[in-house]
Amino acid sequence: MSALPEQYQRFAPPGPRPTYPATVELRDEHDPIVYIPDAYGQLVPMRKSQAPQPMPRPEPRDLTPQPLFDPLAQRMVGGGIGAGAAGAGLGWGFGQAAAGIATIGGTTMVVAMLALYLIARAGRPSVRVEQTVHQHASWFSTNRVEM
Repeated sequence: MSALPEQYQRFAPPGPRPTYPATVELRDEHDPIVYIPDAYGQLVPMRKSQAPQPMPRPEPRDLTPQPLFDPLAQRMVGGGIGAGAAGAGLGWGFGQAAAGIATIGGTTMVVAMLALYLIARAGRPSVRVEQTVHQHASWFSTNRVEM
């Protein structure tokens, strides 16, 4: 007679119960099984201690926009170095332009400007438009307009 409850006795095989020579393996005695994709993309079971180490993820990139002007250059301009350099550059540039104008005599310059003005004015056509309108009104007829 079986030691099983009556409701499960019909599913038990007849005869003595089989004994297994294997020992009981507890869950914490071995590493858990993980599934790793192989070269063909199929998942292969493997112990966690034998699995290859995961690839380290790269750090996320910093996508904040860079400043338009260099902060060190801004500090130097604010300190007066840039103002002096700009003043020297402007002074040199104006000096070069004024030297060229000064070599031409003052009278020659006035004559050249007057000639340019007259040439520019002579090139423009002068158009004059005139329109005369006469209107005759009478008491018993319609208004007529002559042009």
